[in-house]
Amino acid sequence: MSQQNVQENLQSNYQGVWGNRIGFGKKPVLLLVDFMQSYTTETEPLFAPDVIKAVQETKDILELAREQDILVIHTNILYHPNQLDGGMWVKKSPVMAAMVATNPATQFCPEVKPLDGELVITKNYASAFFGTSLASILSTQAIDTIVIVGCSTSGCVRATAVDSVQHGFRTIVVRECVGDRHQAPHEANLFDIDSKYGDVVSKQETVDYFQKIKVIK
Repeated sequence: MSQQNVQENLQSNYQGVWGNRIGFGKKPVLLLVDFMQSYTTETEPLFAPDVIKAVQETKDILELAREQDILVIHTNILYHPNQLDGGMWVKKSPVMAAMVATNPATQFCPEVKPLDGELVITKNYASAFFGTSLASILSTQAIDTIVIVGCSTSGCVRATAVDSVQHGFRTIVVRECVGDRHQAPHEANLFDIDSKYGDVVSKQETVDYFQKIKVIK
């Protein structure tokens, strides 16, 4: 069966069952998931070239969010030097043990690094919600829409998107602003997210939304 036929069969199978659109809400947050130099440095084992593209695509969306006074939150992954807080994830994926503060590659990508005053949530697992105060922060700020960018699509982006909808937020993933180590898991997970958990939208759709949004104080 050709790739085209596979895609047609897949779309036919999902049509009318999955894929409803949830849309943007009234008060968004821009959530930048793990844009760390571990993913954009060629000598690092987690290097993913497509994340470099995602960083570049995110720059002007981030600038626009700041201009529009939209809440911006960044996440990173950091462990204690003994990795006890890494639990089973570090056992499963020992490469994560390098995510310690003394490793320069754990610094944020300079193009999208947090400004003074912007919130940084440090996590130990894939989801930005698991074991963090993110949900309570967003609820306190009356956020109804989470616009997700970052990496990786099949890991922390997907896990965050799933937890986002489970916490009752409109979940938006910006296609051009997320990246993975390989195109196949990237596309497969975008398909799943768009079908079951949120809306995968274009960068231009996000720009249009941010430009017209009037943030509720």
